Amino acid sequence: MIIVAPNKVLDIEAEFMLKERMQEIKQKNKQAFIFYFSLITFFFLLAQKTLAQPAPAMPMFENVSIGPEFKPDPTIIRGISGGSQRAADIAGVQETPNGPCVGFVGSNPSHTLVLTSGFNYLRLQVDSPEDTTLIIKGPGGTWCNDDNNKKNAGIAGQWLAGTYSIWIGSYQKDKFTPYLIRITQVQ
Repeated sequence: MIIVAPNKVLDIEAEFMLKERMQEIKQKNKQAFIFYFSLITFFFLLAQKTLAQPAPAMPMFENVSIGPEFKPDPTIIRGISGGSQRAADIAGVQETPNGPCVGFVGSNPSHTLVLTSGFNYLRLQVDSPEDTTLIIKGPGGTWCNDDNNKKNAGIAGQWLAGTYSIWIGSYQKDKFTPYLIRITQVQ
């Protein structure tokens, strides 16, 4: 038989209660850890999934649809000239009445211009710090131009209603330069 002094019994009970309390704290800490770990993991995986999703495709080049008395006039669209395809190959001819089909363009049009009705006069003028070339395919045929306004291409005149594909080229293969196209019905 073991005899325990009264103050020893209290120490054992206090130690036992302390161990129980420590177990409770450990259990709560473990639950809190699991909760926060799960929460952090969830947000990390959500962020990874969100980051892994491709951004919505933004058009690199602008397209426009206009009709008579369009606003604003001039309408301005932007792009980057150049590509690896010979302009004459895309145009299907070496020269048109508006000028030679020279330079290099992309295989797809840079822009699409939709005219909802015919225009007695419409001017499309490229503005760029570099020398540009131009191909337009649409109702009535194909037109090329170079150096309409100093070193920049442009075409003006009567236009039929319909859809026009526009390529803006550079003289050097795979040289890319930003540009603006101004579309106006003012002579």
